[in-house]
Amino acid sequence: MTIDGNIMKPITHAILLGSMLFAIPLAGANFVASEIEGVGIRHEGRIVIRNDHRSVSAHQFHGDIARALITLESIRGLQYKPYGAVVFDSSAPLSAPLSPELAGIIREAAKTHGVDPRLITAVARRESGLNGRAVSKKGAEGLMQLMPQTARFLGVADSFDPRQNVLAGTRYLRMLLDTFRGDLDLALAAYNAGPGAVERHRGIPPYRETRSYVAAVRATYERSLGH
Repeated sequence: MTIDGNIMKPITHAILLGSMLFAIPLAGANFVASEIEGVGIRHEGRIVIRNDHRSVSAHQFHGDIARALITLESIRGLQYKPYGAVVFDSSAPLSAPLSPELAGIIREAAKTHGVDPRLITAVARRESGLNGRAVSKKGAEGLMQLMPQTARFLGVADSFDPRQNVLAGTRYLRMLLDTFRGDLDLALAAYNAGPGAVERHRGIPPYRETRSYVAAVRATYERSLGH
C-alpha cells in the first residue's frame, strides 16, 4: 500500500470525522470539540472545528499555536459504483486456508472496522503473499504493506507485528471504502496508488500496476464469494 503525500488531505479522513459531520449545523461557525456531543476527540488543548461549505477542518490549539488535525473536502466529479453491502459484512466466513493465528487476527480486524474478512484476506494476499515479514522495494512493510509514514499515522508501533499491521491496514481500507462510498474499485485503487491519485484522475489512475492490482484483488475476493 502506498499513500501519496496527501495523507493529511481530506479524503483519507472521512471516517475520522464520523458523527462530527452531522454535528456541525452552520457554515462559518467555530466549535470546540468538547461542546459537540458524540465527537469523541480526546486531545489536550482546545480543538476548534470549522465548516465553510467546501471543507470541514479540525485544529488543536496550544495557546496561540494551532496544529491541523483533520481536513475533509468534498470530492467532485467522481462517479461511484457501490459494490454492495457484502464489503461491510464483518461476520462473513473465511474460506481461504490461513493459520489459526492469522485467521483470528483478520476476524478481529473485520469486526473492529466493519469490513468483510474475505476482502481483508484478498488485499493482504496481493500485498504481501500473507508474509508478515515482507518489505517492498518502496519500503512498505508487513502483511498489509504499510509505508512507514502510514504506519505512524495509523498508530502502529511495529509494522511486522501481524495484529497491529492487519488492524491498521483494515482501518485504512474502511476509511477508503467510506470515502469512495462503497466503490470497491476506487477504494482498492486508492489503497495501492493513494487517494490523491484517484482524485486527480477522477477514477482508477492509468497506472499499469494499479490497474493490475485492482483486477487481481477483486478477482481473488469474488472467488471467495463464489462468483
